[in-house]
Amino acid sequence: MSGSDQHSHHSARHNRVGIAWMILGMSAFIGNDAIMKAVGERLPAAQMIVVRGLMAIAMMLLVAARMGALDRIRDVARGWVLLRASCEGVGTVLYLAALFHLPLANITAINLSSPLFIVVLAKVFLQERVDRARWLAIALGFTGVLLVVQPAADGFNVYAWLCLLATLIYAFRDLLTRKISSATPSILVTLATAGVVWLMAAVVMAFQGWTPMQGREVGWLSLSSLLVSTGYYALIAAMRHGEMTVIAPFRYVGLLWAVLLGYFVWGTLPNAMGWCGIALLIGAGLYMVRQQRTGS
Repeated sequence: MSGSDQHSHHSARHNRVGIAWMILGMSAFIGNDAIMKAVGERLPAAQMIVVRGLMAIAMMLLVAARMGALDRIRDVARGWVLLRASCEGVGTVLYLAALFHLPLANITAINLSSPLFIVVLAKVFLQERVDRARWLAIALGFTGVLLVVQPAADGFNVYAWLCLLATLIYAFRDLLTRKISSATPSILVTLATAGVVWLMAAVVMAFQGWTPMQGREVGWLSLSSLLVSTGYYALIAAMRHGEMTVIAPFRYVGLLWAVLLGYFVWGTLPNAMGWCGIALLIGAGLYMVRQQRTGS
């Protein structure tokens, strides 16, 4: 095997690992969003983030200790790690503000436009090669998103702009992930992220006050903390493997989970146009897998 063939094989393997992490991360985030939206009908967003964050941070500290990563705990307050966590915090506040005021279909469509931002940012800042095939696959995937969620024009208001800004910030956050030294364990990047998000929410909660919670709500937030921790870690791991322009489109897998949740929880199913969109999403994803496996 020549040097170029070895490099191509190595790159394809890293891309497959990154894709697997992305699928896991998006699956976890969709579950977390569903819980937060449901519980948020009674509890303030900042309070939910604070309670969820305490449990998530405790969980991450235990995992970091078991992994022997606490020896580098100071990394959480350094350079790119802290900047990335700050982007996560700001993006989360904006996203949740939109989540409680927009139809789920609208916010899903806007949030899943992030691969387009990531491709542009990766091309500009990382000089990654973006050929026409990848642009086409991403465009088809986003078209599929629009066909499935069919966002209504009258739902695009100030909260939609907040969600769009959050999506751009999240794309920049993913770009920053590639700047973090490989010597910094991903669990510590995850911990920094959770810590900054918690701190921002705690400041907001100090002004909002506290709403008494029921045991059922605490239980749902416990599950949410597990899901969001998994999502954070998986997304960081995904961005640290392979090419962002290959991995980013697999965010669309979250839409498939959203369809399943919509059916089992709310009893809704996509219409004919929606099923066409799902077919486009799956086709675009399979094409990207085939392309990176062949090294083309």
